[in-house]
Amino acid sequence: MLEKKAETFNMNRVIDDFDEMTRNADQVQKQTLKEILHKNKSAIYLRNFGINGDTTTDPEEDFKALVPLVTDSELEPYIKRMVDGDTSPILTGHPVPAISLSSGTSQGRPKFVPFTDELMENTLQLFRTAFAFRNREFPIDDNGRALQFIFSSKQYISTGGVPIGTATTNVYRNPNFKAGMRSIMSLCCSPDEVIFSPDVHQALYCHLLSGILFRDQVQYVFAPFAHGLVHAFRTFEHVWEEIVTDIKHGVLSSRITVPSVRAAMSKLITAPNPELAETIRDKCLSLSNWYGLIPALFPNAKYVYGIMTGSMEPYVKKLRHYAGDLPLVSHDYGSSEGWIAANVTPRLCPEEATFAVIPNLGYFEFLPVSETGEGEQEPVGLTEVKVGQEYEVVLTNYAGLYRYRLGDVVKIMSFYNKTPQLKFVCRRNLILSINIDKNTERDLQLSVESAAKRLSEEKIEVIDFSSHVDLSTEPGHYVIFWEISGETNEDVLQDCCNCLDKGFIDAGYMSSRKCKTIGALELRVLEKGTFKKIQEHFLGLGSSAGQFKMPRCVKPSNAKVLQILCENVVSRFFSTAFE
Repeated sequence: MLEKKAETFNMNRVIDDFDEMTRNADQVQKQTLKEILHKNKSAIYLRNFGINGDTTTDPEEDFKALVPLVTDSELEPYIKRMVDGDTSPILTGHPVPAISLSSGTSQGRPKFVPFTDELMENTLQLFRTAFAFRNREFPIDDNGRALQFIFSSKQYISTGGVPIGTATTNVYRNPNFKAGMRSIMSLCCSPDEVIFSPDVHQALYCHLLSGILFRDQVQYVFAPFAHGLVHAFRTFEHVWEEIVTDIKHGVLSSRITVPSVRAAMSKLITAPNPELAETIRDKCLSLSNWYGLIPALFPNAKYVYGIMTGSMEPYVKKLRHYAGDLPLVSHDYGSSEGWIAANVTPRLCPEEATFAVIPNLGYFEFLPVSETGEGEQEPVGLTEVKVGQEYEVVLTNYAGLYRYRLGDVVKIMSFYNKTPQLKFVCRRNLILSINIDKNTERDLQLSVESAAKRLSEEKIEVIDFSSHVDLSTEPGHYVIFWEISGETNEDVLQDCCNCLDKGFIDAGYMSSRKCKTIGALELRVLEKGTFKKIQEHFLGLGSSAGQFKMPRCVKPSNAKVLQILCENVVSRFFSTAFE
């Protein structure tokens, strides 16, 4: 398949088109649903519910009346038939060209999600829209490059003959991807062979080296997730002298053993460059605890870009340390199932970031989240949501997901014309619950942030964290796993443990702790490198390094991850906060 020729990018036209679409968000939604149903009118799934895509009555009303809300478990049998090679129109009107894998960090196993040409076009549309708004605020040069920490894991062919890979892999391997990136002046510094390297550690080293070789052209720094950015520059702290040696002598490190990667990088590092090597050495030695590393390495960078909301928020503080005065811009809102919204206010800091729904990416409904958790209301349409309220996102897309509950809770912050601007709140499913307690990922994060302040007094930081509900004892109790950057005395860690326990302010948790129906919270401090072992585990399962998200709560079904955590505990503390 030939690579598509890059289109000419017109920032003002893209913004004008977005403005026009959002002014007519209601009509665009109706038309989008009509097109989805027409395109997939032969789908067995829809026909089972009496939808044929060519109904003469109101298709929107028929659709909502006849097709039920579903989760991934209810669609799994249908998608499995597609994976196994059934080419009949199961969820879509035509066989899907590929299947995406979710990261799998929540449940210990990845989900299968249909990937279609329409989803690829949606991806490029969202990239163009978001870039237009970013470029209006932070203009970059025509010859600018992006230092992109992106990694493509292998695609494999299922027993039924269907290509399967992570969502990012399916995007990066699409022939239209590079043309789309070129059109928005976002060419990667690294050769393709680095992006598609089978060894992610060698790829990361080469991304860093490539970025420095093009340091004067780097206009922004990107990774899909904030974790990836922090991991990249933490790695740089350990390998920078080796990179400087490579540049000084014009010879690539012996650590790069993948033949295709070595050959591609050897075309970039063609001769000794002692002047650049000395510049990088001076920059690194002049920094205080690596503060401002990114602008020191890339003097023309305008911003740092990646997903920084939700489970990525814990990495923002460290990323800000590396970025110095450079703005942190939150990447757009989507999932393995598809894109939803673009960041059209890129100057907002990550903690305040909102995302405007793009009305033609899919048909969107919003399920009101009850504060009491009792009783479920009917979902409302895109233009019917109310500012200040929280909803679970329900998605219908071109790739065979119909009224699919994403499990994401968002808060409506405002409207951009007639489309809502969302703030991500948390995943809906409770991650920590024993009795009447209800604590989400966000609650865990706030507890950890509170306790980490005590640790920071000792000039130590929490590198990463996770949690587990231990029901092996009576009563059950929360276990928090910490990997920290240095050593401190037991009194400090005991204070941190008590602070974690008091940090869960859910009324059900506090009352259960006071009456001892939930046991004392346990803090388990881990050996350095434990969370890296967990990442390696998921990469071994086929997850992409760029798509990886640390599991914040390890369920019993995630036995291998729990085993890695438990085997690397170096000290344990039990809270005395409620004694």
